[in-house]
Amino acid sequence: MARIFVGVGSSINRQENIREGMLLLKDNFGELKHSSVFESESVGFKGGLFYNLVVELNSELSITLVIQTLKKIEVQLGRPEKSIKFAPRTLDLDLLLYDQEIEHTLDLPRAEIIKNAFVLQPLAELAPTLIHPILGVSYQNLWSEYPVGKQKLWKVVLPIFN
Repeated sequence: MARIFVGVGSSINRQENIREGMLLLKDNFGELKHSSVFESESVGFKGGLFYNLVVELNSELSITLVIQTLKKIEVQLGRPEKSIKFAPRTLDLDLLLYDQEIEHTLDLPRAEIIKNAFVLQPLAELAPTLIHPILGVSYQNLWSEYPVGKQKLWKVVLPIFN
């Protein structure tokens, strides 16, 4: 059984798409753990605010099948199968970690973990002592070393998580 972390984000109908995405993740993978929800400005393009969080799940599926399942959920919630990288999203599900696997062709661990506050802070909250498989440093330590003010991010309370 693989321990998997998925980044979840939305900038279109955010609350509803996050709620629906979480239900579909639970339907496909079973019990989930999740970080707090964070709101952030868009990165890489001028656009609306995003909601982001990280989800932990366990699965017997291969990396490829996990990615296919995540893409299927995105499409179910209205994301075009072929969409541009820096654009508003109904739902964005990114495989961040699959156990401690290192797969450069699949971007595992996902490079965005150490680049974007909206990925690193929720991951550090959810799995503070977990060690990055390449850097050999905990996510809590990576977050504590993240440049202050590089990206704006703030916690939000959503009724769907109460």
